[in-house]
Amino acid sequence: MGKLHEECGVFGIFSKSRKDLAGSVYFGLHALQHRGQEGAGIVVNDDGVFTYRKDLGLVSEVFSSEALEKLGAGNIAIGHVRYSTSGSNDRMNVQPIVVRHIKGSMALCHNGNLTNSSELRRELELNGSIFHSTSDTEVISYIITKERLTAPSIESAVVRAMDKIRGAYSLVIMSPSKMIAVRDPNGFRPIAYGVTDEGDYVVASESCALDAVGAKFIRDLEPGEVVVFTASGVKSMRDHVGKAPRAMCIFEYIYFARPDSVLDGCSVHEARLRAGAFLADEHPVEADVVIGVPDSGIDGALGYAARSGIPYGVGLIKNKYVGRTFIAPDQKLRERAVRMKLNAIPITVKGKRIVLIDDSIVRGTTSARIVKLLRDAGAAEVHMRVTAPKFVGACYYGTDIDDPSCLIANNHTTEEIAAMIGVDSLGFLSIASAVKLPDGGVTTGYCTGCFSREYPTAIPTERTKGRFERKISEKGE
Repeated sequence: MGKLHEECGVFGIFSKSRKDLAGSVYFGLHALQHRGQEGAGIVVNDDGVFTYRKDLGLVSEVFSSEALEKLGAGNIAIGHVRYSTSGSNDRMNVQPIVVRHIKGSMALCHNGNLTNSSELRRELELNGSIFHSTSDTEVISYIITKERLTAPSIESAVVRAMDKIRGAYSLVIMSPSKMIAVRDPNGFRPIAYGVTDEGDYVVASESCALDAVGAKFIRDLEPGEVVVFTASGVKSMRDHVGKAPRAMCIFEYIYFARPDSVLDGCSVHEARLRAGAFLADEHPVEADVVIGVPDSGIDGALGYAARSGIPYGVGLIKNKYVGRTFIAPDQKLRERAVRMKLNAIPITVKGKRIVLIDDSIVRGTTSARIVKLLRDAGAAEVHMRVTAPKFVGACYYGTDIDDPSCLIANNHTTEEIAAMIGVDSLGFLSIASAVKLPDGGVTTGYCTGCFSREYPTAIPTERTKGRFERKISEKGE
C-alpha cells in the first residue's frame, strides 16, 4: 500500500430527449478514473429494460466502441468505477449492482463503506436472502428492495432504508423511470448534480465529471438528502438532513479528489495550495528549491513556495504511460519500476537543498524510493513536508486502511520515519490546520478519524475489507 485508495466514483444521467447516453457515462467515468481503477460498469435503461456491462479494468479497457454500442439506447444511464474496500477485487463485486424484483428493476452504484453491513447481512441471510457478491453495496440493494415491497415509491423505500444503514454512502440509483441521488446523513463522501444545455440531469461524485459532459454545476447534495430526477423535474427529500453531525472526509481535499473539482463549495486546488502554505508556517526550513511529487503534491509545493519565498521548481517528472499492472518480482526490478514512473531532473536538484512535498506517507516505502531518486540525482539535502497529518488509525468510511498496524506513523516517531526514508528533516501537517483546508476558517464538520482515531459514528467490530470472504480457520469455526 504505497498510496491510499478511495473506494469509488459514481455517475448518472437522466435525459428527457436523448437516448444516446452510454458515451456520456463513459466520459463521466473517465473523469472519475482517479477514484477507482479496479473495475468499471455502466447500466443503460431503455423504458424499464436494463442493459449493462461491467468488468475488471480501467474504463477504457472495459468499454470499447463496440461494447458501448451494445449497451444500446436509453434515457437513463448510470456508471461506476471501483476500488475495493469491502469485498475483494473480483468481477462479482464490480458495480453497478442490478436487481430485478416484483416492483421492477433497480440498479445501484455506491461510493463509501457501511459500518453495520455485517449485522445487516447476517439478518438478511437468516431470513433467506442469498448474496452473490461480498461487497456491502449488495446489502444496500437488499435493504431498499425489501422496503420497496411496502413503500409507495422507490424514493420512499430509499428513505426508509436510510433508517437502517450506517456509515458512508453516496449513491446513484436507477429505477425503470427515475434516477435518485443519495448522500448519507454525515456527508462523508461528495456527490453533486448539474444540468446540460439540453436539459439532461447529471449526477457525479465530483464536479470535474460534470464538466466532462458539459453539465453546469447546480449544487452539492446536503448530508442526508435524497434527490429524485424524473421527467417532471427534480424533487428533494430531506427526511434525514440534519439528523447527524456533518463529517466530510478531509482527505478528499488532500488527495482523493481531482484538483479541478469543487467539493461542498470549496476548490480542491485552493485547499491544496493552502495546505502547502500551512506547512511552510508549521515547518519552515532553509532551502534552495521546493518541488512536488506528481501529481497531488504539486499544488502543495506551489503553496509552500509562495508562503516561504523559496523558489518552486520541477524536480520530478511522472511518466503517464506506465501501465498500472506492472509486476516487479524482486527488489531491483521494483526500484526500476519506480524510475519508470518517476524520474528526477538533475539540473533542478543537483547540489540543491530540496523541500519535497507529498500528500501522505503510508508505509514509507514509496517515499524512501523517491528520496533515493533525488539523492542519486545529486540533491545536497532533502527536507520532506507532507500535506496530511500522520496516518495512525483505520478508516471505516471508504478508504482502504482497515489494518492500522501497517501504517509507519503508528509504529515510529517523526524522527525515526525521517531516518527510515532517508530525509534530513520531516514535517507533517497538523490536524488543526487540516480541518481549515476547505475554506481557511471552518474547523468543524470534517472526519479526521484516520489521523486522530476519533470517529463520528460507532465503528464496526469486524475488520472491513474481506470480512465476507474469510477462511474457515480465520472464523474460528
